[in-house]
Order: sequence, then C-alpha cells, then structure tokens
Amino acid sequence: MVTQEQINRINELARKSKTPEGLTEEERSEQKLLRELYVASFRESLVGQLESTYIVDKFGNRRKIQRKK
Repeated sequence: MVTQEQINRINELARKSKTPEGLTEEERSEQKLLRELYVASFRESLVGQLESTYIVDKFGNRRKIQRKK
C-alpha cells in the first residue's frame, strides 16, 4: 500500500522535474521506485476489486468475471 507521504513525494518530484533545475540522478531513481510502487499498489487494488465483481444477466443470474489468460 502506498502512503499519502509517498504520493506527496511523487508529486513533489514531478513538479521539480518540470523546473529548469530538474532532478538529480538520485531523485530520478527515487521517482522511478516510487512510481513502480504506486503502479503495483494500483494494480493490486484493481485486481481485488475485479475479483469481487459479478455480472448479472437479464435473467438475474450472477456470475463472476473470468480472468483472461
């Protein structure tokens, strides 16, 4: 799970990267790591949400969404 502090740091680094001074190599690697962590957390949350989602057909039958391989 990504904390609010980590999200704030991602945003801070994104704003700094747009300035003329840009990011240092250390900050670029930190930004990359934080973004990867954020994306992994987002995917995990989305998969959890989809696993608890059901489709209801016109007859009222509920079926789980099948995961594509």
